[in-house]
Amino acid sequence: MAVLRCYLGSGARSIGAVLAALALLVVVPQAAHAQIGSDRYSSIIVDAATGKVLEQANPDAPRHPASLTKLMTLYLVFEALRDRRVTLNQLVPVSEHAASMEPTKLGLVPGTRITVEQAILGLVTKSANDAAAALGELLGGSEERFAQMMTLRARAMGMSHTTFTNASGLPDPDQWSSARDLAVLARRLISDFPNDYHYFSTPSFTFNRQFIANHDHMLNWYPGADGMKTGYTEASGCNLVTSALDGGVRLIGVVLGASTGAERDAHMGVLLDDGFDEMGVTIVRHGTTMASRKAPSLVASAHAATLTQARPVVAARADVPAGGWGIETGSYGAEKTAREIGQDARRAAGGGDLRIEHVTVRGTPLWRAQVMGLTEARAQGACSQLAHARTTCVLVRPNARQVASR
Repeated sequence: MAVLRCYLGSGARSIGAVLAALALLVVVPQAAHAQIGSDRYSSIIVDAATGKVLEQANPDAPRHPASLTKLMTLYLVFEALRDRRVTLNQLVPVSEHAASMEPTKLGLVPGTRITVEQAILGLVTKSANDAAAALGELLGGSEERFAQMMTLRARAMGMSHTTFTNASGLPDPDQWSSARDLAVLARRLISDFPNDYHYFSTPSFTFNRQFIANHDHMLNWYPGADGMKTGYTEASGCNLVTSALDGGVRLIGVVLGASTGAERDAHMGVLLDDGFDEMGVTIVRHGTTMASRKAPSLVASAHAATLTQARPVVAARADVPAGGWGIETGSYGAEKTAREIGQDARRAAGGGDLRIEHVTVRGTPLWRAQVMGLTEARAQGACSQLAHARTTCVLVRPNARQVASR
C-alpha cells in the first residue's frame, strides 16, 4: 500500500482500474498530517538556463533521495558513453548482487546480460533497481565503489549536501541529498548531455516481451513536461524531479516528501505554473490565450506542519459543493467516446455537470468532454487520478472558460 501511494496507476490500462483501486482507500474528508508541509518536505523551482531560483522551501535540508539517486547513476553512464568507455550495445553482466535488488526491477537473472541501453530504459521508465546495480558494477567494479564515484562527481558539481551509498536509491540511512542539489544535477544532465536527455521522455519500452510503462505521469498531463524521475521510499515519501519547456523557457522542479503520487504531481504542477508565470510565459490551449497560467500557490501553506486535507471521493456524490472550476478530458472523433470518458471523469471528480460539446477543428468534427461545477480541489484531484490512467486532463478556470495547465 505504501508504494501504491506513489505509483498508483503506473500499470493501469483504464480509468476504471484506477478508480477501482482508489475505492479500496478510505476517502472521506478529514484533518490529515499532509506531507506537503511536513518535516520531510522540500521543493525548489529553477530556471534551467540560468539557475535562478524562482520558488523554494527548505531547499538545503537533508532528504533521502530514493530513486532520484538514479539521476546521478545515469549522469555517470552518459559520461561514460560520451567518453567512449562504453557503448549503448555493450553487454552488462548481471551479478547475483544486482539480481537480488528489491522491486521495482526488471527481474534480471544472475549470469545473464543486458545492454547498456536496455538498462538505461529500465532506469528511466520502471526505475529498475537491478539494472541500476548492474550499471554501477560495470562502471565502478562494485556498487560500493560506484557510489563513491557518484559522491565525488556530485561534490565536483557543487552538490555539497549529497552523499550516495548505492546506485539505485534503495533505503540507506547514510544516503542524503537536497532539493537544491537535485536541481543542480538535473540542470547538468540537460546541459551536459543534450543528445541523451531524450531518454527521460520515454513513455514505455518492451523488455523480454514485457510492456514497461514510465512511472512519471507528469509526461502525460503537464504541458511541456519532457522528463525526469520519480522516487519513493518509506523514509523519503514520494519524490519527483520534473523538467518542462514552454515558451522557450525551461524550468526544473523538485518536490520531496509528498504523501501520495497525486499530491506530489499536483503540487509540482502548481509550482511549475507559478514559475512559468514569474518568467512571463503565456499559454495557448484550445484557441484561448492565457496571459497568466498561475494557480493558487501552495508554497505558503507548505511551511505549515499540518494541513487540513479533503481527500477526493471516488464514488459520485450528490452533495458535492458547486464551484466555478471544471476539467476537460480532450476532444474525440465520436460523441459516444467523449461521453464515456466524460462519465469516467465525472466519477473521478465525485460529481459535477457533464457537458459534451461539438466542435470543428480544421474542418474535422470533434466532441469535447468537460465536467463543470467543481471546486478547485476536486478538479485538481480528478485530473491527478485521470492522469494516472493516461487520460488527458486539463483544468478549466472559473473565468471565461480558460483552461489551466495542470
